[in-house]
This record gives sequence, C-alpha cells and structure tokens, in this order.
Amino acid sequence: MDAFSNFLLAAAGTFIACSIAVPLLLWIARVAGLYAIVQERRAQVYVLFGKVIGTIDEPGLHILPLRLGPAAFLVNWLGKCHEVDLRLDQTYLRSQPVNSEEGAPMGIGIWYEMFVSDPVSFLFKNTDPSGSLSANVSNSTVRCLSNMPLADMLVNRHVMSDTVRNEVTPKSHEWGYKLGSVYIRKVHFRDAKMIKQIESKVVNRLRQVTSAIKQDGANQVNIITSTAEKTAAIELAKAAAVRPEIVGNALRDISADPDVAQAVFDVLEAQKIIGGQATVTLVPSSGGGLLTDLLASQQPRSESTPPPLKK
Repeated sequence: MDAFSNFLLAAAGTFIACSIAVPLLLWIARVAGLYAIVQERRAQVYVLFGKVIGTIDEPGLHILPLRLGPAAFLVNWLGKCHEVDLRLDQTYLRSQPVNSEEGAPMGIGIWYEMFVSDPVSFLFKNTDPSGSLSANVSNSTVRCLSNMPLADMLVNRHVMSDTVRNEVTPKSHEWGYKLGSVYIRKVHFRDAKMIKQIESKVVNRLRQVTSAIKQDGANQVNIITSTAEKTAAIELAKAAAVRPEIVGNALRDISADPDVAQAVFDVLEAQKIIGGQATVTLVPSSGGGLLTDLLASQQPRSESTPPPLKK
C-alpha cells in the first residue's frame, strides 16, 4: 500500500511539474530575455530607449543574449518588441479614373502584390505604409496611363502593368515595402451613355454583317439555280433538236416493211379513238370486223361521196 501511495504521489508531482512548473519556468525565462521564438514569415524588432537594438527575421528558437547582448535582459522590461508580418499580401484597386487620348472616360482595375522587405523602415518611416502604397499605386496608374490611345489601353495591358510597377517600386522600398507582381485586370468605360451608344453601334454592325451574309448566301443560291437552269435548258434543246432525226429514222425503218407499217398505223388509230380524239360513227357493213369499220370511218371523205345512211 505504501508503494502504491508513493507511485501516486510521484505521478501527481510529475504531472504538476510538466503541466505547471515547466511552462512557468519557460515563461519566466522568456520574460527575462533569455530566449525568443520567431514564427515562420514573421520578424521581431527590439527597441530599447527609443533605439532599435536588433532585428530577428529567421524562424526558430533564438538565444537573445547572443543576438542582442546584455540589453536582452532589459528589452522586455524597459523596451518593446514589435512583431512584423512578412507574408505576401494582395490588393485590388477598382476603377481608377483615367482618360484616353480621344477623351473617353475609362476605368482601370489594378491588382498588385506586396510584402515587407525592411521591418525597421516599415515600422518607423511611415505611419501607414499600406495606405501610402495603395495611394502611390493609384496615383501612378492615373498619372502614367492617362492620355493613352484607346486601342493601346484596351490591348497592351502587360506594358501598362510594367509602367506602373517601375513607377511605384523605388518609392515603396523607402517605406520598407517591396512591390511584387502588378497586373491590369480590367479596363472599362465609366460613362453609362457611352456604353449604351457602343452597344447600339455593335448591335447595328452585327445586323449589317448578318444581312450581308444572308444576301451573299441568297446570291450564291441564285447563281447556282440559274446555272442549273441554263444547263438543263441547253440539254433539253439538244434533245429536242435530236428527236426529229431519231423519230424520222425509226419511221423510215418501219415504212420499209408494209405489214409492220400497217400494224403501227392500226395501233395509232386505236390510240386516237381511245383517247377521244376521233369521231366514231357506227354504220352497217356487209363484211369485215369492227376494227376495219372503225378505221374506215376515220378515212377522209371526198365532197362528192355522200355519207352513209343510218337506219
């Protein structure tokens, strides 16, 4: 039982030492200025009696007496430690007002990156470095990009971005900022009436182009149709010119044989009768068939021959 009690006491003492005593000792050592922990993409600037005595921008654990000397034991009590964020920041400025060379009111949206390159200058050379950099970018955009030809302003965005960056970068270094990428993201018209006029012109132009395309298509169809009709007329004329010769040759061959000629004649006359193109008159006949009487009725009569009597 005594061994178990000793184990519980040892466990409780270890827990208290690990959870309370060790963090307390580390806090006392950090407040006393024995060490400092710098996070990733952070910088610590130590100021004592209004003077910067050291800057640490490397992440990790640092022994302050080795970096700052004896002043490390006083800086947390009589001085101040400024922590500066070194991470990359991005800003977008919308619709910066500029005028083109033609006098058109335009708006430019510019996007840029920035990060702190000198923590000391960032803290003490400008009370609002972020606002100053934004104002500097805006002023440079208006100053450098005004009075440009409208066509260049709408097309050459890469050149415009380089112009603004080269204008702002030297001044930003003085404030401890370093300007990264600069990009002109948007160029637009600011006047609503001008936008409507441009839209109406674009719509009218599209209508003209559409009408021209339709008219060209109709013209092409007419050309193809007239060409086809011309070709067909030529071929039909050729066929009409050749037909009499073919028919004449066929009739000549048929007339060479009297029996065939008589049979063809009988067929043609029968077709005329069936088609209603001949007048049929029934008369008594002493001999012959009905076909013979029908053919005889179609023979032309002379004026001297009286018509047959009907009973």
